[in-house]
Amino acid sequence: MLKIAAQEQLLPGESLQEKWEFAQGAGYGAIELRAKGDLHFASRLPELKQALKDGVVMPTVCVDMLHFFGAFDDELRRDAIVQMKSQLSVIAELGGLGAQTPASYGMFSRRLPPFEPPRSEERDREVLLEGLTELGEHASAEGVTLYLEPLNRYEDHMVNRLEQAAELIKEVGLDAVRIGIDSYHMNIEETDPAQAILTHAPYIGHAQVSDSNRFQPGAGHLDWQAWLGALHTAGYGGYLAAECRLTGDPVEAVRSVPAFLKGSGA
Repeated sequence: MLKIAAQEQLLPGESLQEKWEFAQGAGYGAIELRAKGDLHFASRLPELKQALKDGVVMPTVCVDMLHFFGAFDDELRRDAIVQMKSQLSVIAELGGLGAQTPASYGMFSRRLPPFEPPRSEERDREVLLEGLTELGEHASAEGVTLYLEPLNRYEDHMVNRLEQAAELIKEVGLDAVRIGIDSYHMNIEETDPAQAILTHAPYIGHAQVSDSNRFQPGAGHLDWQAWLGALHTAGYGGYLAAECRLTGDPVEAVRSVPAFLKGSGA
C-alpha cells in the first residue's frame, strides 16, 4: 500500500503538531514541507526539530521559490543552487528523504510570445547538467535525494516529460538525482502517463498528486486507477504527496484525499 502525505499548507492547524494530528486522523502518513528562498527553511530548524521530536513525520520538502537552478540570470541561478543545497541539508538533518524542485517555473514558455527563449537549447542543457551535478553531489554527501520535477509546457520550456528528466539524470550519473513525478503535469505532457511511469520507473524517486484541474485527487478526470496501477506495477514504495488546490470546503477536501486514493488503488 502506498504511503500518502499532504503538503503542510493544505492542512488545518497553526503548528506542525496540530497539522499532524489532523493528518493522522484523515489517513495521511506524513507531511511534505515547503521551502521558501532566502534560507527561510534553515531558519525553521528549531521548529522542525521540535516537530520531529513530537513525532511528526516529514520525509520530503518541495521548493516554494521565485527562481530556480535553471534561471537565465547567473546570479539568480547561483542563489537557487545555494538555497537548494541548504534545503537538502535541512531535510537531511531531519532524517528525511529529499527535496523536490523543477528546473524553473514561470520563467519562459515556448507556447507563449515571444516563443523563442533568450538562451539556446544547447546552453539550457549545459546549465541543467551543471546544476543537477552540483546539487546531486551535495545531496549524495548529505545522504538524501534531489527530485527533479518535470513541469508542463506553459510553466517551463526545458523539462516537461519524464523522458527528458531521465535523459538528464542518466548523463549526470548520480543515484542521488531522481525524478519527482507530478500527476497534474503528466496529464498534460505525457501521451500515456501510466506507460511513462513504467518506462522510467528506475529513475522515479518521489510522486506528487493532484487531479487534471490541479484540484485534489477525485475532483477532475485523471485516470487514477491506471496511474496508481502503474506505480504499483513499477514497485514504487515512496510517498504520494498531495500538492494541489482545494475545491469545496477546504477541510473536507483535504480530508477526502487518502480515502479517494486508497479506493482508487493506492
